[in-house]
Amino acid sequence: MTAEQRASFKRAVERFVVDLEEGQFRAGLRIKGIVGMPGCFEMTWATDGRAIFAYGKEVRPGETHVIWLAVGTHAILP
Repeated sequence: MTAEQRASFKRAVERFVVDLEEGQFRAGLRIKGIVGMPGCFEMTWATDGRAIFAYGKEVRPGETHVIWLAVGTHAILP
């Protein structure tokens, strides 16, 4: 990813964390489950920016653990 794409992802993650703590994701992050990949979700934060993630076991008590599986352009998921 370019430096600009990485910065855009970082801003999206900041919003993601706030939404995760509030219990509802904003529409602009376009989070949805991935068909054919049970337990995996995608976040599409830009025209050509996508991240795939899953929830893991708690590492810190009371905090949701997110595992980022892939981050990049839409090419990361065929």
